[in-house]
Amino acid sequence: MLARLLFLFIVVPLIELTLLLLLARVTTIEFTLLLVLATGALGALLARQQGLAAFRRIREDIRQGRAPAGSVVDAVLILIAGALLLTPGVLTDAFGLSLLCPPFRRRYKAWMLHWIHSRFRIRTGGAGKPPGRTE
Repeated sequence: MLARLLFLFIVVPLIELTLLLLLARVTTIEFTLLLVLATGALGALLARQQGLAAFRRIREDIRQGRAPAGSVVDAVLILIAGALLLTPGVLTDAFGLSLLCPPFRRRYKAWMLHWIHSRFRIRTGGAGKPPGRTE
């Protein structure tokens, strides 16, 4: 766990800084700053739009008596995308934009649901029956 946190908070920012400096060297500092600002603004706009749509789907699922699991996972992935796009960097921007692209998000969602199902035992029960009983 500590190794993952070190990677997340030390290695990833160092890689991001290196990529931004290389991009500034290849292009210009102004272009690099404009790119960081533009992806942040675009990401915030897209995350807001798609996040609101995901919350509407959650409400609709609940209203129709369906479990909103898929819509909730979409909302979480969109929230993560917004956070990544507001973080300056090339890799975080690319990953954040891929989370906002529905075909990629479907793949991430399938992976995430598979990961959850492989790690947790999900048991449900009907009315008047304890979870896990089959009668």
